Amino acid sequence: MSMLGIILQAATDVAPAVVDLLPLAKVGGAIGASVAAIGAGLGIGKLASASMESTARQPEVAGDLRTNMLLSAAFIEGVALFAIVVCLLVVVM
Repeated sequence: MSMLGIILQAATDVAPAVVDLLPLAKVGGAIGASVAAIGAGLGIGKLASASMESTARQPEVAGDLRTNMLLSAAFIEGVALFAIVVCLLVVVM
C-alpha cells in the first residue's frame, strides 16, 4: 500500500469522530464570541470609568486623557471584533 493510501485510510478512520465533534465546536464558537463581546464591554466600561475619575481629579489633563481613552477603546474594540469574527467562523464553517 502506498503512503497516500495509508493517509487516506487513516483520514477515513478518523473522520466519523471529527464529524461527531462538530456540533460541540459550534457551541464553543458561539460561547467564545459571547465571552469576547462581554469582555470588551467590561474593558471599555472600566476604561471609561477610570478616565472619568481621572478627569474629575485633574481637569487640566482632560484632553490627554480623552485621547488616550479613545485610542485604548479602539484597540480593545479591534481585538474583540477579531475574536468575534474568528469564533463566528468556527460556527459557520
